[in-house]
Amino acid sequence: MNTAWPRPSALLPAAILTAVMALSLSWPAGGQQTPATPPAATGPAAQPAVPAPAPAPSWAQARPQNAAAETLAPQVAPPLPAPVDRLPLAELKVPKNFRLEVYAGGLANARSIRIGDKGTVFVSTRTLDRVYAVVDRNGKREVRVLARGLNSPNGIALHDGTLYIAEINRISKIDNVEERLDNPPKPAVIYSDLPNVAPHGWKFLTVGPDNKLYFNIGAPCNICMPPPTHAQLRRINLDGSGAEVVARGIRQVVGMDFHPVLKQLYFTENQRDWMSENEPQDKLNRVLHPGQDNFGYPYCDGGDIADPIYGWGHSCDEFTKPIAQLGPHSAPLGMRFYTGHMFPREYDGAIFIARHGSWNKTKKIGGDIVVAKLNTDGTVRSVQPFITGFLQNNKYVGRPVDVEVMKDGSMLISDDWNGAVYRLTYGTTRVSSRR
Repeated sequence: MNTAWPRPSALLPAAILTAVMALSLSWPAGGQQTPATPPAATGPAAQPAVPAPAPAPSWAQARPQNAAAETLAPQVAPPLPAPVDRLPLAELKVPKNFRLEVYAGGLANARSIRIGDKGTVFVSTRTLDRVYAVVDRNGKREVRVLARGLNSPNGIALHDGTLYIAEINRISKIDNVEERLDNPPKPAVIYSDLPNVAPHGWKFLTVGPDNKLYFNIGAPCNICMPPPTHAQLRRINLDGSGAEVVARGIRQVVGMDFHPVLKQLYFTENQRDWMSENEPQDKLNRVLHPGQDNFGYPYCDGGDIADPIYGWGHSCDEFTKPIAQLGPHSAPLGMRFYTGHMFPREYDGAIFIARHGSWNKTKKIGGDIVVAKLNTDGTVRSVQPFITGFLQNNKYVGRPVDVEVMKDGSMLISDDWNGAVYRLTYGTTRVSSRR
């Protein structure tokens, strides 16, 4: 039923309606006019404006608005390295006949590891500004600060005696570094065409079989549409020239290595936060088509889930698949193919991966070293725990970051939580005689 209300002119006599209209035209509209002189204030003095709340940190972007999520935040390491006698070796579990010992302590925020031709162990930092050198003096290890004043120098690599250092916004080098440990020069910049953005700006650095430097430029966010300068792997010549994009669609990388036989690049990748506690899976990837591979960020998460924000209209089948999934929010970082001759043969060519451990999970996972065993074609046959115990009762007693194989076949492992480097050996002798 369509009912119309009668017009006011139909309800009032004409004379009354005329008088009301005339009165309304002559009366001042007080609610719409400003008085010539405002009345004196009678209430309390005006209060200063409340400043706008500070923007949320980058790690909190897309965090769900619920009580459980609001209790989670990145784990902050102790401000000082742990004394050697308080390192958690007794809590770390290794396979039978393996032995773990302290190689060096006192390296606050120890991150990437590289070993020089003369045995010097170089260790980077991420939250600090320095690179360390661990030298052997008359049978005693000594920790030195090789360089200071650097911008989150997480990535380091060695090639023909030159140490390369990747900061957030530049890559530099120190030539003949092991000859200059007593009086090291300031690193010489070779490449600076990099965004100076802190979120996911720290880099991993390695030298490929083509004698080029490979490094990552992470997404500047948790989940977003990255600019074309981000979310990629690049490579440059050793003098900083010839920059090329190797792969795209990569959120953040903190570990890379080349297959010793196939010469293909493998890398770990940390996936987005806040989708859920159990999704998506972090990844192990392989570059099969340099310059063409796209690993899906931000459209596809974990290799198999369309992103709830950016995945509309896309299929994960459009993108390069991971070669293995490594657990949700497990934070896989450093990885290395085992090319030594100390460990049993079952580990020949396997990938040792340091999982730094989750922070945005109520029940944390990671905080361990896992080993990925491969088939002859380079695909992954299995991923198994190898060293466990860095995570105790849902709290970290240590957090592994990187692994590196020494000349004798033993392995070094960095721990940025305790500021230490451990050494893993096998058997009863320092060097196995199996070959």
